Amino acid sequence: MIYLIFLIVCFGASIVGAICGIGGGVIIKPVLDSFGVLDVSAISFLSGCTVLSMTAYSVLRNKISGESHVSMKTGFPLAMGAAVGGLIGKWLFSYVKSLSSDPNKVGAVQALCLLIVTFGTLIYTIYKAKIKTYKVDNAVVCIMIGIFLGIMSSFLGIGGGPINLVVLFFFFSMSTKIAAENSLYVIFFSQIASLISTLVTGSVPDFQLGVLLLMVAGGIAGGICGRAINKKINEKTVDKLFIALMLLMIVINIYNIYKFM
Repeated sequence: MIYLIFLIVCFGASIVGAICGIGGGVIIKPVLDSFGVLDVSAISFLSGCTVLSMTAYSVLRNKISGESHVSMKTGFPLAMGAAVGGLIGKWLFSYVKSLSSDPNKVGAVQALCLLIVTFGTLIYTIYKAKIKTYKVDNAVVCIMIGIFLGIMSSFLGIGGGPINLVVLFFFFSMSTKIAAENSLYVIFFSQIASLISTLVTGSVPDFQLGVLLLMVAGGIAGGICGRAINKKINEKTVDKLFIALMLLMIVINIYNIYKFM
């Protein structure tokens, strides 16, 4: 029964993730943490795989259909930086985990960081119309920004999340839907790097293969539905959905911090 819930969570999270460009991990990770069924390392890994499957579908489908709005001038260096950041974030997570034998403390650190990021994102989104934005096109700067996004994505096990959108809004003056698509592109590369690192270093946590397959299936199915819905709604609706999601995530992360402590 619990694994059926995992499937539903991944499906729903990936729908919202594909619409808003947050990948879905920002929902999957804290929600599954709240159940307390699996170790935080296993949930981070499974969440990352789910997000990778959803973003792979979305990115490749947009590319094949000729509907991609990713600018290679900024998108590619961002993605390359995110890939490097993904490796750094993976190392950082392993380091923090090694500092304590209690996995709950690691979970608490992740939940606290995610709470701060989510709250900051909510505030920015509410007031973004009043905030001056920029149009960065320098490749080196894009790579540095990508590294930061990759670190956050991999360390928190959320596959990018809301911080991607804030960065794309602020530094690149992207509209909501364009930012969502570019965010998924960046997440795709950071998650590939994180997965390769996990496999190469032999740090794959214990998990049941059936759980992984269910979550990946939910991720792909959610990506298909989310992409279709995204085409039919306007940017104002996407913003409202995003704000509602941030409020929900703040509540869940506060609960997780309390539970882990």
